This record gives sequence, C-alpha cells and structure tokens, in this order.
Amino acid sequence: MAHSTPGHRQARPHPHPETRGAGPRPDPHPHPRPRARTLPALFLSATAALLAGCGAGTDGTSGGGGTVHGGEASLELPDLAPVTLASGISGRALLVVGLGVCVLGLVFGLVTYLQLKRLPVHRSMLQVSELIYSTCKAYLVKQGRFLMVLWVFITAVILIYYKFLVGFTWSRTLTVIAFSLLGMGGSYVVAWFGIRVNTFANSRTAYASLRGRPIDIHRIPMKSGMSIGMVLISLELLMMLVILLFLPADVAGACFIGFAIGESLGASALRIAGGIFTKIADIGSDLMKIVFKIDEDDPRNPGVIADCTGDNAGDSVGPSADGFETYGVTGVALITFVLLAVHDPALQATLLVWIFVVRAAMIIASALAYAVNARWALSRWRSAKRMNFEAPLTSLVWLTSVLCIVITYATTWFVLGDLGGDVWLRLATIITCGTLAGALIPELVKVFTSTKSRHVRETVKSSRQGGASLNILSGVVAGNFSAFWLGITIVGLMGVAYLISLGGLGDLMLAPAVFAFGLVAFGFLGMGPVTIAVDSYGPVTDNAQSVYELSRIEHEEDIDAELTRDLGTAPQWETAKLMLEENDGAGNTFKATAKPVLIGTAVVGATTMIFSIIIGLTGGLTSDIENLSIMHAPFLLGLITGGAIIYWFSGASVQAVTTGAYRAVEFIKRTIRLEPGQERASDADSRKVVEICTQYAQQGMLQIFLAVFFATLSFAFVEPYFFIGYLISIAIFGLYQAIYMANAGGAWDNAKKVVEVDLHAKGTALHDATIVGDTVGDPFKDTSSVALNPIIKFTTLFGLLAVELAVSLTGQGMGTLVHVLAVAFFLTAAFFIHRSFYGMRIQTSISEDEDDTTSEPMGVTS
Repeated sequence: MAHSTPGHRQARPHPHPETRGAGPRPDPHPHPRPRARTLPALFLSATAALLAGCGAGTDGTSGGGGTVHGGEASLELPDLAPVTLASGISGRALLVVGLGVCVLGLVFGLVTYLQLKRLPVHRSMLQVSELIYSTCKAYLVKQGRFLMVLWVFITAVILIYYKFLVGFTWSRTLTVIAFSLLGMGGSYVVAWFGIRVNTFANSRTAYASLRGRPIDIHRIPMKSGMSIGMVLISLELLMMLVILLFLPADVAGACFIGFAIGESLGASALRIAGGIFTKIADIGSDLMKIVFKIDEDDPRNPGVIADCTGDNAGDSVGPSADGFETYGVTGVALITFVLLAVHDPALQATLLVWIFVVRAAMIIASALAYAVNARWALSRWRSAKRMNFEAPLTSLVWLTSVLCIVITYATTWFVLGDLGGDVWLRLATIITCGTLAGALIPELVKVFTSTKSRHVRETVKSSRQGGASLNILSGVVAGNFSAFWLGITIVGLMGVAYLISLGGLGDLMLAPAVFAFGLVAFGFLGMGPVTIAVDSYGPVTDNAQSVYELSRIEHEEDIDAELTRDLGTAPQWETAKLMLEENDGAGNTFKATAKPVLIGTAVVGATTMIFSIIIGLTGGLTSDIENLSIMHAPFLLGLITGGAIIYWFSGASVQAVTTGAYRAVEFIKRTIRLEPGQERASDADSRKVVEICTQYAQQGMLQIFLAVFFATLSFAFVEPYFFIGYLISIAIFGLYQAIYMANAGGAWDNAKKVVEVDLHAKGTALHDATIVGDTVGDPFKDTSSVALNPIIKFTTLFGLLAVELAVSLTGQGMGTLVHVLAVAFFLTAAFFIHRSFYGMRIQTSISEDEDDTTSEPMGVTS
C-alpha cells in the first residue's frame, strides 16, 4: 500500500494529529435539521430511521466525509484508485481478482447442483423427495409474498424518511430502495437454492445407502452443503464488490445500507418463521411415536412430510438467509468503522481493499480444504463397512481453519506489509483469533451434543431410571455448562484481540479495540462456506432417513433383482438403515456446531455497530464518557431491560411452536389411518399439516417482528445511553441464552439418537422418555436460539439512526415529544408482546376431554 499514483496522497497515519481522538470531522456543508412536524410525520420519520441502518453521529454528519444528513446512507467511499502495492499491483486489480473468485464460487455451486441432479436414484425415493420439494416450494412462495408485504411497508417509510425528511434526491432515495430489494432477494434466492440442492441430495443419499458403503452417504450431503456454502458466500461478496468497484463512491453508503436493510428483513422473517415451522412439524410427528407406537417416519403419519419440509424450512432456509445476512452486515459494520474511525482517506481505501481481498482469499482456502479433505476421506474409507461420520466433518473444519490462517497472514502481508511497523502482523493475528474460534467452538459444542459425548450419555443414563424428568434435567445441565465454556472461550479470544490492538493501532484509528472485535467477527466468518456446509449436512441426512422409510422401497415388486442389477451388488437393507441413522446423528451434532458460531458473530459484530452510536454521542470519545457507566442510571436500566426482551422473545417463539404443534397433533390424530392395508397418508392430509405449520409460523413471526420493531423504536427514544445499555444487554443475554438453548436441545436430540442407534431400544419406556426430551429441545435449539442471532443484528442495525433522530429532535427543543413518542412506541410494542402469548394461546378448555376434536385445527384468536 505504500505507493500512490501521482496526484494522490500516500497513505500514512493521521495527517492532522490535532484531530486524533476527536471523532469524525465536522461536515463543512451540514444539511438543515428536519423541521418540527406533526405526530404522524414524526412517527414515520422515527420508523424510517430504524430502517436507515448504521448512523454515524448525532449531528447529522456521516463522519466519513459525507455531505448530507442521513447516517450511513450519506457515507462516501474513499477513492480506491491510489491504492498500489509495493509490487506495483493496484488495489482495484486485486478486487477484480476477487470478483473472479466469486464467479468461480458460483460456478462451483452450479456444477455441484448439476452433478447432484444426475446422481442415480430409485423412482420411489425420487417421488418422495419431489413431494417434499413441492411442499417446500409452496412454503417459500407464501413466505415470498409475506416478505413483499413487509418490503412494501419498509419502502414507504424509506421514501418518506430519505426523500421528504432528509432531502435526498430521487435517484439516491431509489438507490436505497432498490438495494433493499436486492438484499432481501439475495437472502430469498440463496434459501431457495439451498432447498433445491437439499431435496436433490436427500433421495440420492437414501439410494446410495443401499450399497452398504458409508463413504457414499457421507459424500453426497457434504457436496450439497459445500455447494450451498460456496454460492451463499460468493454471491454476497460479489454484490459487495460490485458496489465497491463499479458504483459511484458518493452513493456507496446508500447502496450498502439498502442492501443491509433487505438482508436483515429477509433473514429475520425466514429464520424466525422457519424455526417455528420446523418444530411444529417435528413435534407433531414425534409425538405420534408415543401415542400410536409407530416409527418416526411411518408413511401413514401425515405429519412426516411436514417434518421433512420443516427440516428444510428451518434447518436450510433459515441458516442460509441468516448466514447471507451475517456475512453482509458484518462487512457493512467494518466498512462503517473504517470510514468513521480512520481519518486518512488513503488509509481508509487501503484497509477496505485489504478486508475484501482477505475475504476472497478465504473462499479459495475453503474450496481447497474441501477438495483435500474429500480426497483424504475417500482414500481412508473407500472400502470401509463402518465409519465415524463425524471424523471427516471435524477434519474439514480444522483443515479449513489452518488454511484460512495461513492465507490471512500471507494476504495481509502482501497488502499491508509496507504500512509500517508490525501493523500487518497485528491485524492478521486479530483475524486469526476469530478463525480459531470458528474451529474451537465446534469442538466445544461436540463435548455437549455429540452422540459420543459424556453429557449426552449421561442424559441417556438418567432417563433409564428417571424417565423424561431426569432426561430434561440432564439436558439443562449440558446447556448450562456449554454456555460457560463457550462464553469463556469467546471472551478469551476477544481478550487476546484487545491486547494485540493496544500495540500501535491507536496511531491509525479511533477505538482500535472496537476494530479488533469487528475483525474477530470477520475471522468467525472467514470459514463461511465450510460453516454453512457442515450446517447444511444435517437437513440432508435427516431427510435421507425419512425418504428411505417413506419410499416403501423394500415392498416394491422384484426390488432385490432390480437393485442388484442397477447397483451392481445386492441391496444392504439393514446396513443402509443403520448407516442412515448414524449419519443423522453426525448431522445433528454439526447442525449444533454452527449455531454458536453465528450467534457469536452477531454479538461480536454488534459491538462494532454500537460504536457508531457511542462515537457520535461522545463527540469522538471526548465527552460524556461517564454516561457509559452503571453510575449513570439510564445506562444501568438499559442493561436490565435488554434481558427482559430476550426472555420474552424466547417465550414468544416457543409459544408459537406450542400452539401450532397442538393444532398439528390434533389434526394428525384425527386423520391418521393405521388399519391393515393402509400404506401411506394421503398427499392432501400431508399438505394440510404443512398449511397448519405455515400459518402459525407466519402469525408467530409477524407478532414477534412487530414487537421487536416498536420496542427498538421506544428504547432508542427513551434516552441515548439507555439504548446503548439495552443493545449491550441483548447481545450478552442473547449470547448465553442462545448457547444454552441450542446445546441443551442438541443433547436431548442426540440422547434419543443413542437410544435408537446404539441401544436399539425403540418403542421402550426409555425411548419414550428421550422423545419427550427431544420435543422440549426442538424449539430450544431450532427456534428460539437460532432466531436470537438476526434479532440482535436487527435491533442494533435499525436502532442506530433512531438514536440519531431522537437526539436531533431533542436538540431542537422537542424533548417532551420524543418521550411521548417513546411511550407510544412502547405501548404498541406491549400490545404485540401481549398478543404473542394471548393471541397465540391454545383455544380449548382445560377440562376438555383429550379425545375431543371438535375444535377447528386451524386459526388463532383474533
């Protein structure tokens, strides 16, 4: 970076030392403040402020050289043209190479998609997987319509805020709107791609199991997962690089904030609704095993297809949209920090080039690690009759981590080596702390959720004598212990990053510790393709087991002769079923490992975004620092309030599952047919269960979404430092609540798997006890815990400009109105919080006979 082209400054530490620590430079052309307006207009402006994303300062300036009011939408990127490395390579050329890497990543996903489609599969299994896909498609179509309704509302308030209150031009306003649609569309498209790939892979995996070779049923879900991971990360990075390289620098802020708004909207809706949907279906299906003493995937159970749909809606759609948003919002947070905290435009440009070049390099590392690991797994287990399905997944994570670390150091030295001193080494080491977390966290999660872990086996042993009661208590213990160890690990790695940041980074930027935390989140996501891949492994293994049972392939006429001809060997019926169950256990474990990585990223990344509020409120960390203390009552009250919201959210999301599952069970019990000769449930009954799940998922999500939306507005208007305390609180409470719930649920889930696979005890009292534990763990691990991630980012991202607007209005002498609005927003939030329970409760009398099915299986109170 040390060289600049003629006519441009060479990057160096702050050119104006007297401004160091003074915060963003004053805007030489500040935009006029919004005039006093009517209550409805102020309501709309406050709502729009939430949607505007990361604000920079309370004075309306961007802090990064922007010249109009409007927070992050006013930020201007520095000129990237002067960035030239010592080798003579320009920074823009490196970013163009990064574009090429993204295109190759998309090609990898497309090629894998076509390879999966062409894999052999039996017609009976293909029929089931296509039925699952058709129900998934119907669900996604309804979710798409629902998202468009939300987007139209958000578009309206964006228009009112930016065009009529801020005074943006039509072109700039429409840019924010267009990129919000692009961000939401990106989340939606990636989710759809994930479902299509998974429903190709599930039937092919089930068919491959008949050969009796475990390596075959490992490679297919691994390939499908890697396809999703590469497409997700490559598409996200491609979109951001296009903004950096090809769009005018003065509209980049509008593009990024619009993109972040759309991503956050898509992820929040798809993650929350998907989590509710999948657990309604899962519980409704699982309970039939106890009620009717039938197998988990008995084709006569109309809830099984809904369960398979839910595996994709919750465990594929949700994580895909969540990962897409997490990767993008973390990038936007880092861009914002660089523009706010680094004063030298040349240094800003160099750091931005470095961040995105490292991101592209990590995609290469992930692809290389996958290729090497796949070759190693094939050579080791090519002829094996049994294998530990967790082993190649574990080796993939560690190999990717090592390669990412090596590439991080090499790329950072190449781009920043001429910056002076050991800055490049410190920055690379800070990212490495996050990359190590991406590998260490899965190892710690396995301690509490793996089928081979002592905690899971303790859960099984306690169930033998204590039934469901002790099963649940043992899972609670596992979840609590895991929260301690994972929390200490995250704090330790963040602490190391903080200590490293003390050595000279303060000469280049404000608050280097905050930048260090943002880079830790960046490192978490460096292994993005592999993190998504091992998470997506689980839905395929779960579906493959169901497809096998639902296909009834063993009862096909002359099937042994047909399969012997097609497979080249006699079908291994019993071996196939055992391997599919074992592989499902590995899938459960690695689904659990991705959850704390994503929630950890949300928390660490939120720290970077909160900095945007603090630097504006404190005049660049020069005044009012004492308000960031528990001695300042509003700040302390904000810390307490955040915990209340986290616990409400956990209860509200589980309530939606509870009521939906009640209606699903009610319908299934009324329609299931178990008489002799009945082979499978009708497609109409199966689709009806899907409709029940979809209805309650959308209603639950809408009420939660609106409650969070208005609560964020209210608390931002109460008092700025109250809101800072609130944001910190939801991040901390959310981190531990999510880890506890995710890993407790994982322990219960795999305790059931141990009973089924290792002990062969299906249909026993022990099995019933573990089923009950698993139904408790289902909404813990796949509804509440995973949805806390987008909720934290949603609140932090949309709350930043709400604080800016509140401070602006207060500065105009309208403090009383601001507090009146805070009360009004809180009452609105309280209404939806109230409805999240009382509007979703089960509508039967507690004295009603359990066999009474006269009530409608659909609908909630109005």
